[in-house]
Amino acid sequence: MSIVWADDLACIDWHELSALYRIAPLGNKAPADLALVFGNSMFRAFAYDEGRLVGAGRVLADGRDCAYLCDVAVHPDCQGQGLGREIIERLLVRCRSHRKIILYAVPGKEGFYERLGFRRMTTAMAIFEDQASAYGRGYLAAP
Repeated sequence: MSIVWADDLACIDWHELSALYRIAPLGNKAPADLALVFGNSMFRAFAYDEGRLVGAGRVLADGRDCAYLCDVAVHPDCQGQGLGREIIERLLVRCRSHRKIILYAVPGKEGFYERLGFRRMTTAMAIFEDQASAYGRGYLAAP
């Protein structure tokens, strides 16, 4: 792989990004929704291999106190080759001045993020649009 990195939103094909999230698999994210959330994110990283979008991630941040690393997606053909780690490391460099960096992960990927320095929080809580589905997919602890 010969990865070319970008963070410029003007060059993004939002339909291609939507397809990446679907096959990564991180769920169905509409192109317009992705344009909105990436546009509202302070930092982002896009990875291209021979012109094909193969990885992406973003950070919501306030500039000093809190940064939230989310939506890290790697094309299945490129998983297990260090691309996800590189996306995260690039984003962490960008938000290192923040006092805390929070990560929301797909259940089952905790070990990967622990190897990158993340630790489980004992106080994190969430409200999901579809609470029942979040319980079913393992995002919420049983009451």
